[in-house]
Amino acid sequence: MISAYTGTQVREAEEPLLADGLGDVLMQRAAHGLANAVVHELRDRGTRLNGARVVVLAGKGNNGGDGLYAAAFLAARGMRTTAVLTGDAAHPAGLGAFERAGGRVHRLTEAALPGLANEASAADVVIDAVLGTGAQGGLRGSAADLVEAITDADRHGLVVACDLPSGVDADTGEAAGPVLPADLTVTFGGAKSGLLADPGADYAGRVRVVPIGIEEHLPRPALRRLEGPDLARLLPHPARRAQKYSRGVLGVVAGSEDFPGAAVLACRGALAAGVGMVRYLGPPSVADLVRQSCPEVVCSTGTVAENRVQAWLVGSGMGPHDHEQLTRARDAIASDLPVVADAGALPALPAILAPHVVLTPHAGELASLFQRLGRGEDREAVEAGTLAAVRHAADRTGATVLLKGATTLVAAPWGATYSQADGTPWLATAGSGDVLAGVIGALLAQAGSDVGRFRKLGVEPDGRWAAIAALGAALHGQAGRAASEAVSGGPITAGRVADALPEIWGKVSMLSKHEAWKRNSHSQPLR
Repeated sequence: MISAYTGTQVREAEEPLLADGLGDVLMQRAAHGLANAVVHELRDRGTRLNGARVVVLAGKGNNGGDGLYAAAFLAARGMRTTAVLTGDAAHPAGLGAFERAGGRVHRLTEAALPGLANEASAADVVIDAVLGTGAQGGLRGSAADLVEAITDADRHGLVVACDLPSGVDADTGEAAGPVLPADLTVTFGGAKSGLLADPGADYAGRVRVVPIGIEEHLPRPALRRLEGPDLARLLPHPARRAQKYSRGVLGVVAGSEDFPGAAVLACRGALAAGVGMVRYLGPPSVADLVRQSCPEVVCSTGTVAENRVQAWLVGSGMGPHDHEQLTRARDAIASDLPVVADAGALPALPAILAPHVVLTPHAGELASLFQRLGRGEDREAVEAGTLAAVRHAADRTGATVLLKGATTLVAAPWGATYSQADGTPWLATAGSGDVLAGVIGALLAQAGSDVGRFRKLGVEPDGRWAAIAALGAALHGQAGRAASEAVSGGPITAGRVADALPEIWGKVSMLSKHEAWKRNSHSQPLR
């Protein structure tokens, strides 16, 4: 699991070591890790180290010091290094080390800006070390103009951000002013929350964490990202004597005369995600289409109360005039069973919900929800601060909220927040969200009551809904990627995503079996 922290959490973890006079040691460790990462990347690109050109954009604080020390290490490896000092001062010890290593120093002025922008654009590596975790706001003045010029250049080499791209908020991922997009962000001690949330993730590139010795002082992470082994441990598995009812029954209230396909895709997603049975409630014409497409689905009639299930999926493909379906959606919410509420159900829900209700809006739907709750955010505002938005939505509604996007965020009304970025841009296609809702609904039906297993994994009971939603987002994303790779990285349809899910489930499940094999590999054989 990747754990991410706020800038404040990291600075507080540094305090005991700073109090012991180890500040320079921390900086040297960070700089050495940054330099090694640059060397590794250049070798992977087939770039010769000796004579490679490196430009470090160095601010006046500790972030600039990290960058200058790293450039000094690189100069010792035979690279030609240039420092562009963006402020009226520089970290004294870092600058001294850089100059002793033979690096060239330029101060950024308005007159020097065009030439320095050209030099940075022509370099093999640009290290962005202007602003660190304690900075407020973004780049200003000549520093902002320099970054804009480098970004707009026809070409530039490898861009490596020191701790985080300058202008990205370490806590929220919000971006202020021009930001130089990084190919790689080398961050120190622990990943910063803002690197795992949009729009910060847009600028971070790949994230590499360098340990510097503060890790034992870090508190509970502000943000988590599930990786393969975590997914394997969370994945539900049927018992040897399981039957369809014990494996979970999902009720689906989705689709309408206008959007019948949403019901089909939601059911397909649920079936592919291992649920024992799917019961569908909806208009007869939609039920006929569901039967034709998914003969495994039991199309029922009557009310929500008359259909026994372990969880509900409501809202996909429903509009404001689908009164009977909306009544069923409200009844499902009132049933006190786990519910995933998607799309058309969101405007019809009560203002106050519970953690076992998982809302799955995209940015536009979340903006509409905020407006209904008396807040003024529009879609642009939500997309500019996704982490703050999803957390506020969870706190305000009391529900677990999954905000769909390139980086999908899941927030519990209190406790854990998850960030998953397992997919491909090709997942931005009609019906993809319906499949995701089906996957999450299936997982709620299978695993929602398994409180003990989640406790063993360190997840509190009320936090399991967010973990289940994050698991669903990860499986959905990986299925989308697999479906695209099956056509050489090309476009996919939502149905292809559902088709790819069982294979992804199997691959994740194999991780769990491999872990069990490793645990038992040293045990005595049976006699």
